[in-house]
Parts: sequence; structure tokens; C-alpha cells
Amino acid sequence: MKSLIKISLFALSVFGFWNLNAHDSIPGPKQSAPIVLKNGKIHTVSNGILPDSDLLFENGKITAIGSNLKLPRNTRVIDLQGKRVYPGLISSNSILGLVEISAVRATRDFAESGTVNPNVHSATAINPDSELIPVTRANGVLISHVLPQGGLISGSSAIISLEGWTIEEMALERQAGIHIRWPRSPSAPGFHPDASSIYNAGKAEDKYQENLRKLDTIIEDARSFQKALDSAGDDLDVNLRDESLLPLLNKEIPAYITVSKVREIRDAVNWAVNKDLKIVIIAGNDAWRAADILKQHDIGIIIRHVNSLPSRRWESYDTAFANAAKLHEKGVRFAIAYGGGGATGSNERNLPYEAAKSAAHGLPKEEALKAITLYPAQLLGIDDRVGSLEVGKLATLFITDGDPLDLRTQILEAFIDGRQVDLSNRHTQLHEKYQEKYK
Repeated sequence: MKSLIKISLFALSVFGFWNLNAHDSIPGPKQSAPIVLKNGKIHTVSNGILPDSDLLFENGKITAIGSNLKLPRNTRVIDLQGKRVYPGLISSNSILGLVEISAVRATRDFAESGTVNPNVHSATAINPDSELIPVTRANGVLISHVLPQGGLISGSSAIISLEGWTIEEMALERQAGIHIRWPRSPSAPGFHPDASSIYNAGKAEDKYQENLRKLDTIIEDARSFQKALDSAGDDLDVNLRDESLLPLLNKEIPAYITVSKVREIRDAVNWAVNKDLKIVIIAGNDAWRAADILKQHDIGIIIRHVNSLPSRRWESYDTAFANAAKLHEKGVRFAIAYGGGGATGSNERNLPYEAAKSAAHGLPKEEALKAITLYPAQLLGIDDRVGSLEVGKLATLFITDGDPLDLRTQILEAFIDGRQVDLSNRHTQLHEKYQEKYK
């Protein structure tokens, strides 16, 4: 009986915590009537900027862009008076919805125990009521690629729109790819193969090679399972781990491989080519150093931590800042993300300023905008639906009074799949509260 009481109290405390920390924004209803945004500056991203133009969307999709559009009956007209329209920004490396408060264990659900969990689905763990979702979308970030963390193979990622009652409403892709966290190579700063404080390069290399062999074994076991499945069919025993890897082996989805240093990028690319897998690299400051091999095999890369310090004492101060510009010069396909991993969900709203930092250090400004809209959509395989303003794509967009890469710009309105989004959030509530206090 005492155990039952303890369990009940625990359940109440956990659910009570979530209820207290659920955002109070009500998801907008599905679009019921056509909407036209008139007299705006339409930043299509894919086809340039259209000044003094209109954008019409019906049933959640863009149906026309231009001037003097023929409007359906009962069209709701929003006069922009010269304000700007952009496609929703895409956070391509995120744990949004998997963590609320990093110091509270009950709100951290981004990693499972164990090192090999391809059967874990981040979509099932995402909290649609996270307070961080309204904060993020209030800055124009309307789509997020959510990756599980931890271990060697963390599980499958999901791509979500940041509006909806449930994950079923929010999901663009419930299984977008398999997240592999590449073993850390001996050259990585702070790598220690054991508890000893003395760094042993030989042991570190042995540990690295051991982990690579483990990764090889996982893939080969999955291929063997696939052959057995083709032969035995339904008579084969269920193996969720190997079965979860079949879409990866069949190139239906990519592996998103998070790496740290240039050696790891090269090793991951060579490994994927050898295993005949489709991959996207997720990397930091060293991305530009591997531009040649990425270009050679036409592999896209998501770069993160643009606004960060150099990782080596001898590197230039702008190593991370100029990362994207150097990749662009080499013709490498890339996107810009925030951080991802750890407990950085609260900072996803800063995504446009990562692109702005790149633009301030050599990346053309139009490319910086593409790096957080169209390019991530292409790398994630959702560019047929989002990433730019084109007829036939989803009406996932926002209206601003200026450049979204500028810290001073305000997001005035936002729509996701044609639904008007409530832009109020914890930050705006606190702002209003303390405006009253200090009047």
C-alpha cells in the first residue's frame, strides 16, 4: 500500500509539473477561408524578392503569388502596407520538445540508456505543450528537425511544425532519418579513453577503432536480418533494432551523423560510401576543413555553433564565424543550425542570428537566408513542401517589419499550414508584466 501511495504521489508530481509548465497558446483552427497577403514584399527565397506583391493561400497551401490576383469569394484580406513575408525558418538540428528545464531530470527525454537504439523514435517523446515551442516560433522558426541524443546510434529523428495539439498534427516526417553519433577520435580535445587523467594516444586510437568496428557490426547484422527477412518472411523472429535500420539500408532515409573533428568527417564519409548509405553530416568548426571530400561525394552538411569560440588555441578568432562562407566558396551543400544536443532547446529562437553571424563574415546575405530556409529543407528532404514561397507549397510563413537576421526586427504574424499562430509566449508575458510594474 505504501508503494502504491508513493507511485501515486510521484505521478501527481510529474504530471502536475508538466501541467504547470505547459504553454497556454491554443493551436489555431485549420484554414477555413482563403487568405491573401496584399501589398507586401515577398521574399520567395527560391525566386528572388517580389516588391508590391500579393500572396494567396487556401486550405493551407499557397495558390498564387503576384499582382492583381483573382481572389476567390470570402477571401480574407490582410493589407501588409509594404511589410515583408518570408518562408518559415527551419531548425535543422534540434532537441526542441525533448527537454524543458535541463536541471530537472523529469523534463529531459532526449536520450535513452544504452548505446545502440535505432528503434527509438523521437516523435513519441516530443512534448507538444513545451513552453519553448511558442518562444521559438515567435522568432520565425516554424519547423524543427528533432534528433534523439546519446549512445552510438541514438534513434530516428522527426521533423515537426511548431503548431498543433498532438504530434500527429505537428509531424511532417515521423521518421526523418537515423541519428548516429560518430565515435570521438583521439585528436578531439578532452578525449580520455579511461578514468586516468593521463592521456594515452595509443589507447585512445584502440578505443576509436573498437567503436568503428562496433558500428560496422551493427550495419552488417542489419543487412543479414534483411536477407533473412526476404527468405523467411513472417516466420522470422521480431528484431526491432535491425528492423528499424532497414529504411536506412534501403536509402529511404539518411543517417544524420554528428561529428566533432575533421578526421571524423572524413572517416564518416568514407564509411558511408563503403556501406552504400545516404548521409548528412552534422558538424561544427571543422566542417570547412573537409570541404573537398564533402564536395567529391556530394554530401550535405548541417553546421552548428556558428557563434562560438575556436576549438584550438592556434585558430583564428573567426574560425566558426567564417565556416559557412568557406563551404559556400567550395560549392558544398550546407545548412546552418543552432547547437542541438545537450540542453540547448531554450536557445533555438536564436537560429536567425547564427545565419547573421555567417553573413557578417563572408557568406552572401541571400545565402545566409537560404541556409535556414531552403537549404535545410533540401537536406531534410522536405523542400517539396516548405523552405521557400512557391505555389503548391505549404503556407508556412511569417510577416515582419524588417530583416529577420536583424536582432531589432519584430515578427508580426505567422502562419503554419495556413493556420494563424498565436505569437504570445513566456517571454512576451514577462515583458508585459514588467512594463506594467515600472510604469
